[in-house]
Amino acid sequence: MQTIAVMKRYELKYVLNKEQIDYLVNALNGHMEIDEYGKTSIASLYYDTPNYRLIRESIEKPEFKEKVRLRSYGLNKPGKPVFLELKRKAYGIVYKRRITTSVDEVNEFFTNTNNNFDDGQIEKEITYFRDYYERLVPSCLIIYDRVAYYEPDGDLRLTIDYNPRYRVDDLRLDSSMEGISLFDDECAILEIKVQDSIPLWLTNILDKGNIYISSFSKYGEAYKKEVLGLR
Repeated sequence: MQTIAVMKRYELKYVLNKEQIDYLVNALNGHMEIDEYGKTSIASLYYDTPNYRLIRESIEKPEFKEKVRLRSYGLNKPGKPVFLELKRKAYGIVYKRRITTSVDEVNEFFTNTNNNFDDGQIEKEITYFRDYYERLVPSCLIIYDRVAYYEPDGDLRLTIDYNPRYRVDDLRLDSSMEGISLFDDECAILEIKVQDSIPLWLTNILDKGNIYISSFSKYGEAYKKEVLGLR
């Protein structure tokens, strides 16, 4: 496995209706640009204990929470890399460790048959995470269509996730990008990712559009719908 990224930042989430989406996209003109990938379908396979310990603790909104997921950009194909991510949130700050790998390597890793990783800090942290929870299995596949924006000459990043959906069966990254919708309408999820604070111009845009912070977890929402039966 090859280390590719370590991230530390604030991440703020908002649930937008269609009117707010249209307003925000227009308001961002002149401030931010869409990245080179345009709209990209993303699939994230979440691992959890058989009794859903990680997501149960997460939705209780503790000061510290953590999760691990395997991410694919688009439908996975033989030889195409995927990204194993360990994500922690402590007192509002998100810390993400990310390594490049393959589906076969990850399958071996979570069945404890592959411990021959590079002796790097990220590999050690992910291995410790796996061993601490003793048994982690594929639990939920979250899929969405993302448009990412960046601020030229700045560290601000903004993403809009359209049509968020999930599966709790057929948990393969090479099967399809279909799933059960998390929303009953045309809502999307806005995430603002920044190292320091939101710039004033963006705060003004959010205020004008009546766009307010919302505590929302895609995996958490899928868990509530599918496991707790709160559809």
